[in-house]
Amino acid sequence: MENEQAILALGALAQQTRLQAFRVLVQHAPSGLAAGDLARLLEVPQNTLSAHLSVLARADLVVSERHSRSIVYCANLAAFQAVAVFLLQDCCGGRQEICAPIFESLTPCCPPPRKKEKTRV
Repeated sequence: MENEQAILALGALAQQTRLQAFRVLVQHAPSGLAAGDLARLLEVPQNTLSAHLSVLARADLVVSERHSRSIVYCANLAAFQAVAVFLLQDCCGGRQEICAPIFESLTPCCPPPRKKEKTRV
């Protein structure tokens, strides 16, 4: 990832309504939400939300798709992961004790699915 793309993404998230919209879209991934539904959830006028979603889309943090008369917005999780990795790469300059607390705090909210064990007959 280039510095410019990271700056664009971080700048897009550096506003309360856009940050809230992105977080709600992450919660509704991968199906996303219609723009009107998202506006109601955030209690924001649709035209205001549209401007915020445009900023997030320019930063590649959300993607949209037309479904009949609605536009459904989805969080671009791959782009967000790229920003997070960009920020954490070489964060400690080789000194593990600096980064260790960061990684320890990243306990996932959802444990990975357990592998099914093969049963013998």
